[in-house]
Amino acid sequence: MCGIAGYFGFPPLIKDNFACDALSHRGPDDSGVFVDPHKGVHLFHTRLSIQDLTLNGHQPMVSDDGSKVLVFNGEIYNFIELREELLAKGVCFNGNSDTEVLLHLYEAEGESMLARLNGIFSFAIWDAQLNMLLIVRDPLGVKPLYYVQETKFFAFASEIKALLPWINAGSDLDEKAIHSYLTFLWCPGKRTPFQNVRKVMPGEAIEIQDTQVKRRWFWSKLPIFHSKKTLDMNRGDAISGTRKYLKEAVVRQMVADVPVGAFLSGGLDSSAIVAFAREYNESIKCFTIEANGGQETGVTDDLPYARRVAQHLGVHLEVVPIDASLMAGDLERMVWQLDEPLADPAALNVLYISKLAREQGIKVLLSGSGGDDLFTGYRRHQALMLEHWWSWMPLSVRSMLTKLSDKIDNRSVLGRRVAKLFSGADLDGDARLINYFRWAKRADLEGLYTKEFRAKLCGWPVETEMVEFLHDLPADTSSLERLLALEQRFFLADHNLLYTDKMSMAVGVEVRVPFLDKDLVEFASNVPNRFKQRGKHGKWVLKKAMEPYLPQDVIYRPKSGFGAPVRRWIKTELRDFVGEILSEESLQERGIFDFKAVQQLILSNDAGRIDASYTLLSLLCIEIWCRKFIDQNQTVEITF
Repeated sequence: MCGIAGYFGFPPLIKDNFACDALSHRGPDDSGVFVDPHKGVHLFHTRLSIQDLTLNGHQPMVSDDGSKVLVFNGEIYNFIELREELLAKGVCFNGNSDTEVLLHLYEAEGESMLARLNGIFSFAIWDAQLNMLLIVRDPLGVKPLYYVQETKFFAFASEIKALLPWINAGSDLDEKAIHSYLTFLWCPGKRTPFQNVRKVMPGEAIEIQDTQVKRRWFWSKLPIFHSKKTLDMNRGDAISGTRKYLKEAVVRQMVADVPVGAFLSGGLDSSAIVAFAREYNESIKCFTIEANGGQETGVTDDLPYARRVAQHLGVHLEVVPIDASLMAGDLERMVWQLDEPLADPAALNVLYISKLAREQGIKVLLSGSGGDDLFTGYRRHQALMLEHWWSWMPLSVRSMLTKLSDKIDNRSVLGRRVAKLFSGADLDGDARLINYFRWAKRADLEGLYTKEFRAKLCGWPVETEMVEFLHDLPADTSSLERLLALEQRFFLADHNLLYTDKMSMAVGVEVRVPFLDKDLVEFASNVPNRFKQRGKHGKWVLKKAMEPYLPQDVIYRPKSGFGAPVRRWIKTELRDFVGEILSEESLQERGIFDFKAVQQLILSNDAGRIDASYTLLSLLCIEIWCRKFIDQNQTVEITF
């Protein structure tokens, strides 16, 4: 797990070590630069040594004939098998890293090798023989990769902050991206807050050759439909297969030349990972969070369950205490580290756990991310199953349900959930599915914008990329499968995986996600819906698969998020901070949000008339992002 950056062409001159300095937190163990001044190629790498800790794993890695150069971030989990194949063909190796396997595999097979990789990765290969730069991102987008494309050059990096020298001075905000962040709390698709910075898409390979830029999908654009459906899979095969592929994924991802630990929230997903990891390493150390000051009202406290699992499995559990003052103090640094204004305090939980793990000598952590996105488990999956009770109603009746949802008291958990259930009742098909991801309605948000900012949006539909993505699905794809497709393509890559990578790598820790192992993802795509979501019960097949390993009260516990009591904090501990960041002077100078409308939103939230805490957190993050990346164009490292 590392940091990579580079460019092809002749952009304005900068210090060659800038990208390495900007990404030093991602790779504190080593760094390197490759330069071909005649071709205008510069490649940068900072290394977090996980496989082959010797200099044989140094990057940029150059082929024996000097014609190919690789910078690589991530892990290739099937590198041992691939290495054996290459050895049988007479390929000689200098070391034991997966980086060297990747380079030799490209030499042997070219781009066709991409479909054979099982791992989490983003990498770039300079092929001097073809005069081509190839950049690639893994199929589910576990490892981030951004780029800037101009007429005379193409630059890329693991993080936006490493691209700042190549972003046009005073680069305009992408108004559509800002609207997305405020609508969903994250931005689905290729956009970023900068108009000229874009994300490499999951499963995408980009070739830059001379002045031509070509894009293609090396993995299905729709990952969960990559393999043929096995509609006749029976109950026993679904349960045993889930258990088999998850166990294999955990064992495969525990291979490392450094200590491996694990997140343990006490939920089913992380507990399942630890249960199998313990079979490989009985002394594995686990980490969890304790939120001092109490959980959000109506949210189950994770800590007792985490302790229950740790005791049951006989593993050591480290508890990391957090509170509002700590998180408030780190909010600005969180936004800087994320590169994007994601309004989710769960990112800080990842940071605090990763920081303690690193202090204890652990460079690798296993995460349960992805379980809900493969097998269901989110409340929106349960809500989808309830639609059959009312979706048959005439549009006029459903429209009335939507209007009534606006009047429901949002101060209670039940009220918020019922309001969310019917907020899109007047929508049909894919529009209703996408609505489950919204945190705010367009009409409500437009009232927060200045007239000038609203005019720049020109009525742009925020659902555009999601709608286009779903349009490519087969016509007979079920609603549940379409919702899972959105989870895997957008919610994972643009939200959960993004903040997990950025915040763990902020302190030099690699997070691996066994649920997103290639073989498990393909198997899960074949599991029939009836074994995933059964009425209000999500992850049915995973629960059954884990019954021999975990306590019943852990497997069938209430669903809980990995977050913080934001609603209380926004009204109390963080209230002064809200007033400071969203002051009249700040908002008027920025020109995005109308101060009077924002002030009214704050007062209504304070009084409990509406539930706008997460919208206010999003406003905070957007303003903080603008200060860090636009006003200051900050290029110095912020450390935790």
